[in-house]
Amino acid sequence: MSEIKCAFCKGKGKDPFNLLSKLAACQVCGGTGHVKVDEPMIECAFCKGSGIHPHSRLNCSACKGKGSVTHRGAKEECPICEGTGYKVDGNLPCSKCGGKGVIHKGG
Repeated sequence: MSEIKCAFCKGKGKDPFNLLSKLAACQVCGGTGHVKVDEPMIECAFCKGSGIHPHSRLNCSACKGKGSVTHRGAKEECPICEGTGYKVDGNLPCSKCGGKGVIHKGG
């Protein structure tokens, strides 16, 4: 397990959108500025590593705001979303890969 900088708050530990207040802690890292992710990890395809759900001010539903996702074993591009992590309509994570953009090879 690795500790990485929180993608949602960019390591600042504060709510990046000041929704509750300017002093509110980041809801992803709890104010620490860091999150733990199991290895091996890859950048989240759905949010492109930002930790922010596209077109909203919510944390990414695919990586839970961490910006990275765990993927073990051999991988290949998801045939449904073609590696984008998006469903066809473009608003939700791909149901085949869960927004990772990759699937287990042969899966």
